[in-house]
Amino acid sequence: MALKAVRFLNLLLTGVLTGNEFGGFVGFHLALYELPTEAHARAERAITSRFGKLMPPFMTAAIVSFVPILSLVRDRRSPSFVFTLLGMLCYVTMLAVTFAGNMPINRQVLELDPTMVSREEFIELRRRWDRFHATRNVLNFLGFVSALLGALSEDRNDQSI
Repeated sequence: MALKAVRFLNLLLTGVLTGNEFGGFVGFHLALYELPTEAHARAERAITSRFGKLMPPFMTAAIVSFVPILSLVRDRRSPSFVFTLLGMLCYVTMLAVTFAGNMPINRQVLELDPTMVSREEFIELRRRWDRFHATRNVLNFLGFVSALLGALSEDRNDQSI
C-alpha cells in the first residue's frame, strides 16, 4: 500500500510538472513572440518572476518523490526499479540543464529594462532560453514515460511492501 501511495504522488508531481513545462513550451512562450518587444519583455519578466518562486520547490518535490519508491522496490534489477531510476535521472538532468542554461538567462531577463532592450538582443536571449527549454521538455517527457513504465512494470513482490 505504501508503494502505491508514493507512486501516485510521484506520478501526480511529475505529470503536472511535465504538463506545465510542455504547455509553456508550445503555448504561452511562443505566443509572446507576437507581442511588441517591450510588451514581450515585460511579460517574460512577470512570468520569470512568478515561476522563479514556484518552480524550485515543485521541481525538487518531483525529484525527491522518486526516492521513497526506489527505497521500497525490493528487486534492484527489476524493470520497475530500473525505469523508476531512469525517470529520476531524467528529472535530475533536467534540473541541471535548468541551473546551467535557463537560470542564467532568467537572471538576465529579470535585470533588463524592457524599454531599452533591442528586439534583436531580446529575441536572441529568448531563443537561447527556448533551446534549453526544449531540451528540458524532452527530458521531462522521457522521465515521465519512465516513471509510468516503472509503475506499470511493478510485480506482486514490489506491491506487497
